[in-house]
Amino acid sequence: MAEPPLPRPRSDLTEPPDAATMAGQSEGMRELRGRMLIQVSTSRLSYVKAHLDPGRSGLVLCGDDAVRKAGTLRFKEGYDSPLLIDPAVYETRVAKEDDPFPYDIEPTLFLDDPLELALAEQRDAGATLAMTPTGYIRAEDSDSLRAAVSRVLELDDPTVIFVAPVDVAWLREEESTRQLIAYLRMLRGPKAIMLGGQMDPLGRYAKAVVHLKQLIEEVPEAALLRTDLAAFGALAAGAAFTAFGTSSRYRHIVAPGEKAQTNKRIPVRSPHVLFPDLMAFFLGETIAKRYGGADTPVCYCASCGGSRALDAFTSNRGDLPASAAAHNVAVLMEWLRTLAAAEPGLARQQWWYDRCRTALDQYTVINASIRQPGAFKSPAQLDRWALAAPEQLATSQKAEADRSR
Repeated sequence: MAEPPLPRPRSDLTEPPDAATMAGQSEGMRELRGRMLIQVSTSRLSYVKAHLDPGRSGLVLCGDDAVRKAGTLRFKEGYDSPLLIDPAVYETRVAKEDDPFPYDIEPTLFLDDPLELALAEQRDAGATLAMTPTGYIRAEDSDSLRAAVSRVLELDDPTVIFVAPVDVAWLREEESTRQLIAYLRMLRGPKAIMLGGQMDPLGRYAKAVVHLKQLIEEVPEAALLRTDLAAFGALAAGAAFTAFGTSSRYRHIVAPGEKAQTNKRIPVRSPHVLFPDLMAFFLGETIAKRYGGADTPVCYCASCGGSRALDAFTSNRGDLPASAAAHNVAVLMEWLRTLAAAEPGLARQQWWYDRCRTALDQYTVINASIRQPGAFKSPAQLDRWALAAPEQLATSQKAEADRSR
């Protein structure tokens, strides 16, 4: 299959907002800053809500009834942590130059613009900040991206989160990455980047992780949503906030019109379980089969509490899906607290880099312990993060290598 073409270069970009403009923060942005939210469908909200760290996390609700459920949470149940509502238009509609926000909503007596209606209904439902209903932005479509940015610039509202659901091919090379950075720097409010691509988007291109870090570092108020391990990598790199998806569907975007690719050799008959030492998700049934008669690691996360081994989630029956989801979120919250304990900047980047390197080493150790070389295979994205050393460390490593020659 041919690679998608790169975005066309544009030379008529405006200057980014000045420092004085960027200094003005909304109360909502202060609430979100430094947090890793959990992106979840309303149908699975009950699985994870009780396991969130109220001081460091929050929710991004998805689904047809996300607005209604958000209102219930906020105004009837008294939920007071950060809460976002993702219109997720990008799942089914592509952004166009003449229609970058293709949101289907009935006009009201006072509003008939889909963008403004989407923002208003989120605010009315108690969202911490409102998210734009942006269509999916294909890799070559700089015109639609510019149209979306220009429309949000007209709003002149730094409390609006500009959703940038972009194909991961934008991060393939330096030129396209710099172009994306230039567009996003036009906006003074928060930018929620979401990456599109099958399976593991950041594992698709050799430089995608490096370019994502560049994007986070160079775009003020950049956030990364609907993602997986990259939620921690982005926070370590200085992202304003991130959101980790509770299921594979909410850990990346499948472009409209495409069918989600899966590993057809492994039928999905059990929940996806986060294996902490390996920093990856595996089907519960797969973990049980790999270990067989060997001793499976016991999980001591806040949900499992030492009473459950990782091979316990072997089917989608009963309470196992809910238990697996609770386990996953509890582990993520533990990682989040550890990351938050490190000083922002190099210390957090070093923490993340070391954790990825250690996880890669564990694949060899665990596969040897169960006498099955290659039984567990690291995801491509983890391999990429383990190669993305903090700049200061990479410089010192190179100097050390030069001295040893």
